[in-house]
Amino acid sequence: MPLSEEELRLLEQMERALSEEDPKFVSTLRGTSLRQVARRRAIASGAVFVVGVAVMMGGAVSSYWPVGVAGFVVMLASATVFMTALRHRSAPETAMVSHPSGLGVISGGRAAKAGRPARSGRGGRSSHGFMDTLRSRWRRRRESGGY
Repeated sequence: MPLSEEELRLLEQMERALSEEDPKFVSTLRGTSLRQVARRRAIASGAVFVVGVAVMMGGAVSSYWPVGVAGFVVMLASATVFMTALRHRSAPETAMVSHPSGLGVISGGRAAKAGRPARSGRGGRSSHGFMDTLRSRWRRRRESGGY
């Protein structure tokens, strides 16, 4: 349902008042999106990873092992930041779903997405089918008396 002219005018007045009162907050809101922040973080962590490789190789060449270890730690930290930036960049939107208990539940997370095929392991079987196969083999083995 669209807003009436009166509501649009009031909204515009509130926006102007907010921008006059706190311009830094307004510039923050109009600034970069979360995807852009995640992209910048991923690029920066990639550059830091390259620096970590250089420090590690410098420690290996100079035979001063603490420098090499420090380079490896820098590489590990930057790879962790890179992976979290990628995860946040491609994270699905979450939504509140009502629950029978009356509490709000956030949908999303690790549940399988609709329309996405299940991951398959060797031979096209899903991991759930593989575990079922192992359980049935174990059951047959125990029933036949052969451990």
